Amino acid sequence: MIGKLVVTAAALVLAAGGGFWLLTEPERLDPGSLAAVEAGGDVEAGRIVFFAAGCSSCHAAEKAKGDDRFLLGGGREMKTEFGTFVVPNISQHPTDGIGSWSFADLANAMKRGVSPDGRHYYPAFPYASYARMELGDIADLYAFLKTLPAVEGRAGPSRLAFPYSFRRGVALWKKLNLSEEPAIAFGEDAPDPVRRGAYLVEGPGHCGECHTPRGPDGAMDTSRWLAGAPALEGQGRVPNITSGEGGLGSWSESDIAYYLETGFTPDYDSVGGAMAEVQANLAELPAGDRAAIAAYLKAIPPQASAGR
Repeated sequence: MIGKLVVTAAALVLAAGGGFWLLTEPERLDPGSLAAVEAGGDVEAGRIVFFAAGCSSCHAAEKAKGDDRFLLGGGREMKTEFGTFVVPNISQHPTDGIGSWSFADLANAMKRGVSPDGRHYYPAFPYASYARMELGDIADLYAFLKTLPAVEGRAGPSRLAFPYSFRRGVALWKKLNLSEEPAIAFGEDAPDPVRRGAYLVEGPGHCGECHTPRGPDGAMDTSRWLAGAPALEGQGRVPNITSGEGGLGSWSESDIAYYLETGFTPDYDSVGGAMAEVQANLAELPAGDRAAIAAYLKAIPPQASAGR
């Protein structure tokens, strides 16, 4: 009798383990959708996507300037309540970076958080925002990345405590939180600048990753979209950038666009902290894109500045 119970229990454990393994299998993009854009991208358009997506802000050396922004060797450490994430090398080095990646590899990494060898990326890589990007823009980015230098040196592994170190479990987080749906839905009659701004802010710009409060599982709380949040690395706060109390209510669209271009506020203060690198990236965008970001920020629902 005891022997049968042991066998039954073992069978249940195996079945549960197998079910979990299937449930957490990485989900990739449909190959057919990738084939439609796989012929190639536009390098100059990809340069704009590169700056909109803030690639150098994480993957280049801290405070990199000029052409050093294109040396994407990684290595920065992001210390969070979940552990320390080490930013990888995404240069064109064939083994230490992503030089051997295909367009499909890059698209699956950015929109599905899946590595070429089938591992789940941690959402410290902002694919929860990049999921909203158009494949054509990722193709353009891929073409631009191919023009950048190879940087030798593989970044070290992230250091996380259990259960966060169990990477396979990230699949469950994705099932709850990964979506291509917009954070703020606008109707078809929304002005073109607002719609363009929504795409830039919610997708490649991934502004919500810093400016939106998070729940216990680390997912963005879209009910308080862009209302401000504690800094991810535990020091200071990231401001409210809606027009609500404590936010940008007194700023005009032109004030916001000017700040994104120059780094100067309406009160003649200047950008500082982590936002300095973000602003430097946004200054590389066409003026129309900065105006679109401003139009979107003034169009979204106002939020009072969020607490912890």
